[in-house]
Amino acid sequence: MSVIAVTDLRKRYGGQVAVDGVSFTVEEGEIFGVLGQNGAGKTTTVECIAGLRAPDAGTISVLGLDPQRDRALLRHRLGMQLQESQLPGKLRVAEALRLYASFYTEPADWRALLVDLGLDDKRDARFGTLSGGQRQRLSVALALVGNPRVAVLDELTTGLDPQARRDTWHVIEQIRARGVTVVLVTHFMEEAERLCDRVALIDAGRVVAVDTPAGLVSRVNMEQRMRFRPTTALDDQLLIALPEVTEVARHGDQVVVTGTDNLVHAVTAVLARHQIIAAELRVEQASLDDAFVTLIGRRLDTPATGRETDLRR
Repeated sequence: MSVIAVTDLRKRYGGQVAVDGVSFTVEEGEIFGVLGQNGAGKTTTVECIAGLRAPDAGTISVLGLDPQRDRALLRHRLGMQLQESQLPGKLRVAEALRLYASFYTEPADWRALLVDLGLDDKRDARFGTLSGGQRQRLSVALALVGNPRVAVLDELTTGLDPQARRDTWHVIEQIRARGVTVVLVTHFMEEAERLCDRVALIDAGRVVAVDTPAGLVSRVNMEQRMRFRPTTALDDQLLIALPEVTEVARHGDQVVVTGTDNLVHAVTAVLARHQIIAAELRVEQASLDDAFVTLIGRRLDTPATGRETDLRR
């Protein structure tokens, strides 16, 4: 049995549809990504999964529980880090964790969580003095203090600088290593590619595709491209003659070669036979971003048709 099963989930706010027939499953122990633009229906979907919102139609099962009917039981088995959450500015880190731990019959060791999430030296710091990355780690600790089997992390790294984002990725990997199934809501392609075992692409309240990041990328019919600067004179005909090569172009001292999957091996083998080194070599391949554009028809930073964030307020 899947840890989470969502079937034909529907939710509207007034006359606006936010979630329109969403279905997917999440398997035990995986990091499952919910990927889409702002307003696509991601947050509404996971809030219904966590029992924070009641769906208009469809069914949801989390660890065999109905999030609405069995909300009290589910609260002890699912932890959620909300997209927007605040604590009193004067509340200390250790006080917050001790308070949240008191809500559960079998909480995790909050002192160990402080150490695991790199907050041990901040145990006496007030919430108002924490950096963005430290606040995010604290929100994760609060989501885990109930010893959940499932953790839902909603836009965990939004607003963080690149280093803090990568530090947070390590935290997410640690959560999975603890045996917790993770549902990760994100609009960062690199984050989804790095962390997720499978991804659901959501657009305008509907699931467009569910697959592994590699599986989604494989749907993109995109040739490989190599860019390099040859260290000695190179006759373009050496490359054009290769069956893997479809095009050779020059941009200043750079050679740009386009071709099929075995392009890199074929080109480097020819260069090696002629004792030519490919300096400043770059290889461009299809990415999850390319898959998103192919499947949805626009880039992630193009506004979606929905207005989920405004409608929920």
